[in-house]
Amino acid sequence: MALAFAGTVLATYPILLYGSEEQKQEYLPKIASGKKIGAFALTEEGAGSDASAVKTTAVRDKGGYCLSGVKQWITNGGQADFYVVIANSDSSKGARGLAAFLVDSNTKGLTIGKKENKMGIRASSTTQLYFDCCWVPDNRVIGKVGEGFRIAMKTLDYSRPGVAAQALGIAQGAFEDASVYTKNRVQFGQRVSQFQAVQHILADMAIQIEAARALLYQTCRMIDSGIRNFSKEAAMAKVFASDMAMKVTVDAVQLMGGCGYMKDYPVEKRMRDAKITQIYEGTNQIQRNIIAHELLKGRK
Repeated sequence: MALAFAGTVLATYPILLYGSEEQKQEYLPKIASGKKIGAFALTEEGAGSDASAVKTTAVRDKGGYCLSGVKQWITNGGQADFYVVIANSDSSKGARGLAAFLVDSNTKGLTIGKKENKMGIRASSTTQLYFDCCWVPDNRVIGKVGEGFRIAMKTLDYSRPGVAAQALGIAQGAFEDASVYTKNRVQFGQRVSQFQAVQHILADMAIQIEAARALLYQTCRMIDSGIRNFSKEAAMAKVFASDMAMKVTVDAVQLMGGCGYMKDYPVEKRMRDAKITQIYEGTNQIQRNIIAHELLKGRK
């Protein structure tokens, strides 16, 4: 459920950060009131971690642009009222040829593809989007043509702490499930929680959760303070929290044994949901590239 809101937030940041006053007035009140759901369409078959490799084209046509191409793994696909689409207006310019467009769901030439059958986040709609000469007018360009890559990267900087928050919540839930279970489960004449080996696992889970929470909250305070460059901190929060969530949920399944593996209990779902937080909004390997780049920037 958090992801349904997060998908809209992801499509809102480009408007908030780079949109015209006309675009803000038209979209933001309806987004805030819940009347409009959004989706962010960046990923393609050949443009995942390499976001600059977008092949969807934006061809100049009659006071606007004609979009053609295929997007995949789009959160809120088929449910959104509008899409922020990153397309290539000039392939000769590489990343500097990208542009961001506001495309309403009822625009002619836009078709929703299949709903993906995912390991986790199964309550969230994830689909392909097909653009067949989907015409959008000039007033639907966000920012300037050529700023698409910058808009996408800044949007992801803002959204990555949200992924960290998702991961934190997943881990907290798994920890609480495992804690209750080990307190109630009796083996060898005592509660499972009384075994020191189990206590150490629970202690490590709690340490990791609180460390992730502290890093995330500090990053959010930095962003709220108005600091301009927080790419490193946003990436750190996302990496640490998602890696933590994966470990904590696996440990929770282990502590609950056979029950943890069964769908009668929620921890197996939490484990499946935790995995995607290491992948979307930029894989954790890409996040480490970002962190290293920021750490070494300007150093010889």
